[in-house]
Amino acid sequence: MPTWNELFTQEEFRWKHPHEQVVALVPHLRERGARRVLDLGCGAGRHVVYLAREGFAVCGLDIAANGLAHTREWLARETQSVSAELKQGDISQIPYPDSYFDAVISIYVIYHKTYAGMQGVVAEIHRVLKRGGIALVTLQSKRGYRYRFGEEIEPDTFITSIGADAGMLHHYSDLGEIETLFDRFVIRRVELEEHAEEENRHSHWQVVVEKE
Repeated sequence: MPTWNELFTQEEFRWKHPHEQVVALVPHLRERGARRVLDLGCGAGRHVVYLAREGFAVCGLDIAANGLAHTREWLARETQSVSAELKQGDISQIPYPDSYFDAVISIYVIYHKTYAGMQGVVAEIHRVLKRGGIALVTLQSKRGYRYRFGEEIEPDTFITSIGADAGMLHHYSDLGEIETLFDRFVIRRVELEEHAEEENRHSHWQVVVEKE
């Protein structure tokens, strides 16, 4: 089974461009006067760098030292002066105080846990967000082609047997589960994001929630 530290040595996991949902969120964060943003599971740094360029005070948390090292190198290569605070750790234990962030993003990350693990991560997001804070979180949809592939370790959670990240945990959600998972938040938007790759359907939920 690969580790994320090993995967982030591979170029295919070092994505270069910010996700369109993050780009679309930036104007709304500015309208709200948001300043401090956490990239939870920041990987190789594409959103850390993008948000730093956009003038936010960015913190990035990831378990993979290689991903964080790549992020530091990327920040150092930027022609304009940008910086971010980077920490190594598990996303289920966010090393920041209560009500610290104006926004949290977590793109293609938290579904690499069991459902109980995801509940813990969502509780941590709620804890570190300020009142009125926004979170953008990706979940995996059951419509995706890898649903049910691999060893099922609990309902809708599999150690996937196909794809570049074979061997990793993947949990798949439906709309009912999203409502339950984020029941302490106001759900502002849920969008189903899908695309085909070699006739295989990739399917994810992009969820925007607000802490009351």
